[in-house]
Amino acid sequence: MTLRETQGILALIKAAYPSFYRDMPKADLVAAVNLWQTQFADYDFKLVNAALHALIATQKEGYPPTIGAVKEQIAKLTAPHQLNEAEAWALVSRAARNGAYGYREEFARLPAEVQHVIGTAEQLRAWALMDADEVESIVASNFMRAFRAAAKQEKENNALPESVKAVLPEFSRIRERTGFIEEHPAEP
Repeated sequence: MTLRETQGILALIKAAYPSFYRDMPKADLVAAVNLWQTQFADYDFKLVNAALHALIATQKEGYPPTIGAVKEQIAKLTAPHQLNEAEAWALVSRAARNGAYGYREEFARLPAEVQHVIGTAEQLRAWALMDADEVESIVASNFMRAFRAAAKQEKENNALPESVKAVLPEFSRIRERTGFIEEHPAEP
């Protein structure tokens, strides 16, 4: 977004929540514009505007949306269906049932984010050879907890502005380790 578009976004927020901004000093408004500009520099104005309108229409708290809320709404509007931990486990469970001998093929068919949480095809084979009740209780619980944590981390990483990602030398290694595909909010 350009600076002018960012000012338009904040003007919309100010119009929707006039009492919140009524006594705000000009220096604070300038700081807010600069912060929002930095956070949304890599985003398309139309996308931010749509997310903001969706939040204004659905929020009941009476407070202006935060930057994080707008980014989360953008992710909801643009992301294809994301597996939740139960759906991911259902895939793993089916693969484990079929994986005693064809575990490499079963592992290869799983989505990258599921493979990352499992670790290796050999781990899938180990689960395939375990007692089914143990797999469906203990292993399932541990897998779903790990999947949920990995998805949360990836969501937080994707919300970071490019300027922040650029100064984090560890960021690309983290992204590679998670196995998740980075979501790009918008092409410039």
